[in-house]
Amino acid sequence: METQTERSALSRAERKAQEKAKLMQKETQRKTVKLVARILKKSECERTEEDCALLQRHQDTVQELDKRQIRRNVLKRKQEELFDNADDLRSKVKQLAEAMRQAQHAVIYTGAGISTAASIPDYRGPNGVWTQLQKGRTVAASDLSDAEPTLTHMCIQMLHKVKMVQHVVSQNCDGLHLRSGLPRHALSELHGNMFIEVCLSCSPAREVIRLFDVTERTALHRHGTGRKCPHCGGELRDTIVHFGERGTLEQPLNWKGAAEAAQQADLILCLGSSLKVLKKYACLWCMKRPAAKRPKLYIVNLQWTPKDELATLKIHGKCDDVMGLLMEQLDIKIPTYNRTEDPIFSLATPLRPDEEHSHTRKMLVPPAALVDSVPNSSSKAEENVIKGGWFGRGYAKARKKRKAT
Repeated sequence: METQTERSALSRAERKAQEKAKLMQKETQRKTVKLVARILKKSECERTEEDCALLQRHQDTVQELDKRQIRRNVLKRKQEELFDNADDLRSKVKQLAEAMRQAQHAVIYTGAGISTAASIPDYRGPNGVWTQLQKGRTVAASDLSDAEPTLTHMCIQMLHKVKMVQHVVSQNCDGLHLRSGLPRHALSELHGNMFIEVCLSCSPAREVIRLFDVTERTALHRHGTGRKCPHCGGELRDTIVHFGERGTLEQPLNWKGAAEAAQQADLILCLGSSLKVLKKYACLWCMKRPAAKRPKLYIVNLQWTPKDELATLKIHGKCDDVMGLLMEQLDIKIPTYNRTEDPIFSLATPLRPDEEHSHTRKMLVPPAALVDSVPNSSSKAEENVIKGGWFGRGYAKARKKRKAT
């Protein structure tokens, strides 16, 4: 018995000694990396003989730091925004216009970049939500109820109306495609819509459209809005697909429509998307086909995307500028957003009296009420960190998981 206890105590002591040795080794490595990095920052003429000898002894560390620097430089270049000059932009848009005329089944994929003109921040741009969070900065609140469809939204709606575009696949949750007048059957909102909540107790699932952002109380893996279905009394939930989640709702995601459109597409136009998320959806890219039989890919984005090398044409320009030139080349008049024709006001379900205080988000004002509305001088834009909604949701949690591993 004593021998077994001694062995147990010895094994514990050995484990502690091994753990201590590992910690000391890591600390030594950390100090070595720090020292080598400091020497590498010096110019060669500033390095002493001792510095050169240390670099010679730690060639592996030098190579690793060189690789890290190369990766940082590549990442920095990918994050830079590039602009085509006016002549190049016009020339490229002319090529795009010709391709659009010849296309039999054109599909448009849209990202946050098409809504920045509506004062909605993107994600990976220099001032994007995730870019700011990566830098440890807070993200100022953005009242999305003040946003209206941009020139790009209206161009897309018109291109569908004249049958030059058959389907639109969007990553955006802002509901601006719906509000532009684009028909629901021609739209796949893969990451949900901030104005729509659904009841899964109804069969089939029932949509309830509101005039305010329904995501105030929701977050990653927590989708209940606190309101009840007006038909069956079941719990209503939002439709947002957060980073790290899998979207399973039939509407407004409409994955079936997106996949069918991609299969029939002979031209795909990507507007304002980094494509870092969309590239993972294999059904949207027809990659199983031989390269010659895949749809022609046109990308409009200021930054690098992982699909650039596969693109027939990459246009570095702002979406509104490019779409304005495109409509000019196609000789199609750009419609102006008209609030009186915004379909959301006819589609929306009013709150029950007992639900009027179930949210604090600003509501969209119907056109008739705009005439009589008087601005509230006491109301001020909030400057606090965003609470509720989907901006930045899941990102911090994912970063913690990556750090833990």
